[in-house]
Amino acid sequence: MVIVTLQRKKCIGCNYCVEMAPSQFQMSKKDGKTVLLNTNEKKGFYTLKSNDYTILEACENASKACPVNIISVKVN
Repeated sequence: MVIVTLQRKKCIGCNYCVEMAPSQFQMSKKDGKTVLLNTNEKKGFYTLKSNDYTILEACENASKACPVNIISVKVN
C-alpha cells in the first residue's frame, strides 16, 4: 500500500506537487494551497492510502520537489 501524507497548513502554493503528480494533487482556488485528493484529514494531516502502486513514482517526485517538505510517501 502507498501512503501519501500532506501537511496542508504549511503549504506555500508553489504548485510543484501538482506538476509532478496531477492525478493526486490539485491547487485550491479558495486559498491557493495544494489539495491531496481522496484523503482523510486528522489534525491537519491529509492522508491518502492507495493500493495503486503506479502513483508511487509521481508522489515521490512531488515529495522531493516540495520546497517546504510537507509531503511524505511511504510503502507498506
